[in-house]
Amino acid sequence: MKTALPAVGSSTDILAIANMPILWILALGVFAAIILQSLVYMRAARKAGAAADISQAELKVSFRAGAVAAVGPSLAVVLVSIALLTLFGTPAVLVRIGLVGSAATESASASIAAETMGATLGGPDYTQAVFVVAFMAMSLSGAGWMISTLILTPILKRGDSKLRKVNPALMAIVPAAALIGAFASLGIAELGKTQIHIVSVLASAATMAICLLLARKPSTLWLREWGLGISIMTGLLVAFIAHTSGMGPTA
Repeated sequence: MKTALPAVGSSTDILAIANMPILWILALGVFAAIILQSLVYMRAARKAGAAADISQAELKVSFRAGAVAAVGPSLAVVLVSIALLTLFGTPAVLVRIGLVGSAATESASASIAAETMGATLGGPDYTQAVFVVAFMAMSLSGAGWMISTLILTPILKRGDSKLRKVNPALMAIVPAAALIGAFASLGIAELGKTQIHIVSVLASAATMAICLLLARKPSTLWLREWGLGISIMTGLLVAFIAHTSGMGPTA
C-alpha cells in the first residue's frame, strides 16, 4: 500500500522553505542595496562637506563615531535575531529584523498572523502554511515603515525649508531636542521594569557622563567618538553581572 502524502503546507519542517535559495538571493540583494546606498551617501557627504564648512578630517571623525555608536545597538539586534532563527529562518530574519522595522513589531505581526490560523509561533501547529502567512504579515508590516518614509520625507523636507526661512537656528535646535527626547523616552521606559534595568541604565548614564567630562581635555577628545559605544557596552556588562548574581525583578 502507498503511504498517504501530507497535505501541502502541513509539514512542520519550517526551515525547509525558510532557507530556500530564492530567499537567500533576495536577502543578499537587500544587503547589496543598503551597502550601495551607504557608499552613495558617504560620497555625497564628502562632496557637500566643503559647502557646509566641514573639513575632510571632521567627516572622518563623524563616520568613525557613527560606526562605533552602531556597535552596541547592533549587538542587541544580533541577540534577538539568534532567538528568532528557528522560527523564521536566516533570510527572513536578516531582512525583516536586521534592516527594516523592529524585533518587537515584526514578531507581533507574525504572532497575530499565526493566531488567525489557529496556530502559535514555534508550537506543534506551526506549519509551513502558517509560516508563509506569518512571513507575509511581517513583510507588509515592514513595508509600512518604508512607504511612510517615502511619503513623509518630501513633506518634512518642505517643512524644513520653511522653518529655515523663518529662523535658521531653529533647525539646529529641533533635531537635537528630538534626539534627546527619543533617548530619554527609551531610557525612562526601561527604569520601571526590573532592578537589573535600573542598574543598567544608571551605569550607562554614569559612564557616558564620565566620558564627556574626560573628553574636555585635548588628549582625550577621542572619547567623544567612543563614549556612546563604551556606555552601551558598560550597560550590557552590568546587566549580565547583575543577572548572574541573582538580582531579580522588583517586587
